[in-house]
Amino acid sequence: MATYGFYFDNERCTGCRTCSMACRDYNDTPREISFRKVYDVEGGGFEVAEDGTCTTTSFVYHISLGCQHCADPACIKACPTTAMHKDPQTDLVVVDTEKCIGCGYCAMACPYGVPTVDREAGHSVKCTGCIDRVKAGKKPICVEACPLRALDFDEIGALRKAHSGVQQIHPMPDASITRPHIIIKPSPAAASPLAAEGFIANPKEVQ
Repeated sequence: MATYGFYFDNERCTGCRTCSMACRDYNDTPREISFRKVYDVEGGGFEVAEDGTCTTTSFVYHISLGCQHCADPACIKACPTTAMHKDPQTDLVVVDTEKCIGCGYCAMACPYGVPTVDREAGHSVKCTGCIDRVKAGKKPICVEACPLRALDFDEIGALRKAHSGVQQIHPMPDASITRPHIIIKPSPAAASPLAAEGFIANPKEVQ
């Protein structure tokens, strides 16, 4: 069994939302549901020296996140019907819509806020890592759509050999909670100690 994951180059991402729009188009999701979200993180300000000159400490960076297809998914643990499960071929986290009762426990448990209950359909929906494309030897649509090549997807072992990085940047949850299958190359802003003071500037968009 292969185990897949994502690589995200935070330094390359401009927050253009092409990944999110491509995902919406490919999956034909309702307006209120998005499988991939782009978080705008802002912070800092400016400092005034004794001589009256100003130095800016402001920063902004963007985080593109879908499902992390974690090694220890909280959504699977919370699911009472085993509808949320890992695909045996790819290890990607997917939903069996015939088993799902739309209780929303997966959505409440996920620290990334990934699963969503589609009330019209009557079951949970989420990023599947474009499992149909992966099984056909293709990359997820968000990866192929990114104009800056900030995203990549492969077997997690291959990604770890090809890229160095971290599993979380502010304000992502602690990686130890679910052990996400993601590698992130932080931008200078995200790697700065000031990043801890940053806030999500587009909360209504990503809620």
